[in-house]
Amino acid sequence: MAKILTIEDDTVTAREIAAELTAHGNEVEHVADGRDGLRKAMSGAYDAITLDRMLPGMDGLAVVTELRRAGIETPVLMISALSDVDARVRGLRAGGDDYLTKPFAPDEMAARVEVLLRRRRAAAPQTKLAVADLELDLIGRKARRGDALLELLPIEFRLLEFLMRNSNQVLTRTMIFENVWGYHFDPGTNVIDVHIARLRRKVDAGDHPPLIRTVRGCGYMIQPPA
Repeated sequence: MAKILTIEDDTVTAREIAAELTAHGNEVEHVADGRDGLRKAMSGAYDAITLDRMLPGMDGLAVVTELRRAGIETPVLMISALSDVDARVRGLRAGGDDYLTKPFAPDEMAARVEVLLRRRRAAAPQTKLAVADLELDLIGRKARRGDALLELLPIEFRLLEFLMRNSNQVLTRTMIFENVWGYHFDPGTNVIDVHIARLRRKVDAGDHPPLIRTVRGCGYMIQPPA
């Protein structure tokens, strides 16, 4: 669920935006004044913002300009009755990520917000990976299964990271070797099988349901239990 701030002074339009975005599973917070909207947006607590161009207190161009000047990179969909090319260009150059003119179809507005949210998620650096109760902290270089901290060698950590980044996918020995070890796979070596076996003894130890699977004749994969 995304948290979206709607800065819009027209009550009917604000209600339309909130209803459509809520129907798509988002949480929407509404303010009707530009200065109030800027103050809330400055918290950086929102995943996206819909911003009217003409607002009381502070217009939309000034709001987005101040946000970008402060280093707030929350994606902004500007919404305006001004439809000429110059108005759209000014909105985008001020820091808006997209521009929608009034009147608009609510489903198009929601689709544009979804695109902005996807871009934001794609751009965000991934710091943690999780498969079932297995967690990998990429910053702290720590692995944990449930409450237990796993003691992994550096090569085991890289191997587990590659498996988890590609969870639910069968990874051939060639793919694993070239991505983890960084050079061409020698079909005569059993180094991958040895390291997978060691990693499995640590990850799937005790009463935990096994996560690392051997796909006979293909390779390996990590997958949550059914």
